[in-house]
Amino acid sequence: MEAILERLEVNPIIAALPHMDRFEEVLSSPAEVVFILSGKILEISEKVRMLKEKDKKVFVHIDLIDGLGKDLSAVDYIQQVVKPEGIISTRNNLIRYGKEIGLVTVQRLFLVDSLAFESGIKMIESHGPDFVEVMPGIIPRAIVELKKKIRQPIIAGGMISDKEDIIQALKAGAIAVSTSKKELWEIQ
Repeated sequence: MEAILERLEVNPIIAALPHMDRFEEVLSSPAEVVFILSGKILEISEKVRMLKEKDKKVFVHIDLIDGLGKDLSAVDYIQQVVKPEGIISTRNNLIRYGKEIGLVTVQRLFLVDSLAFESGIKMIESHGPDFVEVMPGIIPRAIVELKKKIRQPIIAGGMISDKEDIIQALKAGAIAVSTSKKELWEIQ
């Protein structure tokens, strides 16, 4: 966890990989933290290994890997076979279990209205993820309010389209920003 926080302090841009056809771009990018947001069960281990060989910290969005179940056995598989630093999920049970077995966890939280905001806070308090990824990440006011109510570092993700979005999210209190836009991975 500390190593990831240190990397994000130096470079707060997380390369989000929405499709494996962009893998080579992520592999050669200066991003030090990578969120894998798609893939197939048969290829994910090799992709994680290759990213780690480039000294990148890798998180796998467990909900979005084709062929992988959405249960605790999937978390065991990710930890024992794929071996990333951590997982991303919207599912509370997977976050809780991932944390129990030593993975760094990122709870994805979609803030679509005030009810989602309040239920998200309760979910975070009860399951204690290591990080919270707020989506969409272009709502600095929500980041400021969430930061007041939770202790976890916040990652802004979704709809980040330019440098100004990154600046606003970081000013609002996010520790990092995840984006699939290659041109933003290059910002230092």
